Amino acid sequence: MNRRPTLCAGFLLSFVVCYPVVACLWDEDTIQMERRRFPEILEMITGKFLRHSPEFYEWRITDRESRLKENPTPELYDDLAVAYEKTGDHKKAISLMLEKQSLYPDKYQTYANLGTFYIHDGDFESGLKEIRAAIAINPDAHFGREVYQQRLVEYVLSKQTDGKTSLPLSLQSRSSMAPAGFAAFLIKAEDIGDSPADRKALFTSATKGVLGMMRFGNFDSPVLLEALGDLLLGLGYPSDAKQLAARAYLKASYEVKEEATKDAYRKLADDALFNQVISGGDKGSPELDLVETSFANELTDAKTWYSGVVSDEQQWIAVGKDVDAAFAEKYYQIPEVKPTGDEWVARVPQAGRLPLLIASVGLAIAALTGLYWVRFRKPRLTQDDSLN
Repeated sequence: MNRRPTLCAGFLLSFVVCYPVVACLWDEDTIQMERRRFPEILEMITGKFLRHSPEFYEWRITDRESRLKENPTPELYDDLAVAYEKTGDHKKAISLMLEKQSLYPDKYQTYANLGTFYIHDGDFESGLKEIRAAIAINPDAHFGREVYQQRLVEYVLSKQTDGKTSLPLSLQSRSSMAPAGFAAFLIKAEDIGDSPADRKALFTSATKGVLGMMRFGNFDSPVLLEALGDLLLGLGYPSDAKQLAARAYLKASYEVKEEATKDAYRKLADDALFNQVISGGDKGSPELDLVETSFANELTDAKTWYSGVVSDEQQWIAVGKDVDAAFAEKYYQIPEVKPTGDEWVARVPQAGRLPLLIASVGLAIAALTGLYWVRFRKPRLTQDDSLN
């Protein structure tokens, strides 16, 4: 009896079932699928999201100072303080919030802004105090961003030596399946056990919080990028996002000056790709330089897109327009450039979907072939063999 087709189909089916247990495939579709499960993260890492130019904040300082003299409001204080913060003047931003506190006491926005300003100025203890005050007033604001900002500050403080912070915050290998760095700290701080569901809920909420800090704070902060990478890996296979995590660590390496720190972040990026093989290849993990090449193109694309926003704001300032109104008219009336939910499917190029479609069809054919030989062909072959 010739059982070769049956054995081949069975071997193929067992390979399809068992192989993902020991490794996960890596190709162009992998990053696209990660982006679908974690929408907007690549855009946040690269800076391809709606944000203002330095020139805008200079314009806003002039505009808000003039308006504060005419008709002061709490909101104008917030706008002016944030504008100073965005131009790097943390001290001025702090003093404005203290002035606002004396005029309009105990507002959530004051505590939240003041805490962030203190943190950016390196005064983590004072920042933590203000963030806790903001949480007491409104714990659910910004998707719980302040809750995880508090945890992140606590994490940074736990890593300091003699009041100094060294980066990366954790040198623990990221090639293990166990949560590391900020993810491991959160599990302990929130008293979460080994339940996969509980950990997934925690890391999902924390990721939203870190993304909020990146969007409204500094998207290129090495601390935030490192924390984001830790959270993306913390879910473990198959829910993690290795390529996105590697990009977060790589971006952190670009934002620091010391070569040793750059190398340490690159090591974390390389660790993140552990156990992910190139489709059709025989390597244990994709080379970091392959991911970095793709990432370089993504960063260039983001820079080009953002330059359009900068150009618009510079032009509006030059002709004396109300830049707030002009920005809102052009950019707040259309969806932001990012893949989300079902919209992502429509935005994936056909060329990008084709390999995934072919692979899916191939697996289906293999499965049906195996079932056909086992169910229908095997009896006939047995009968034929008996006649020989």
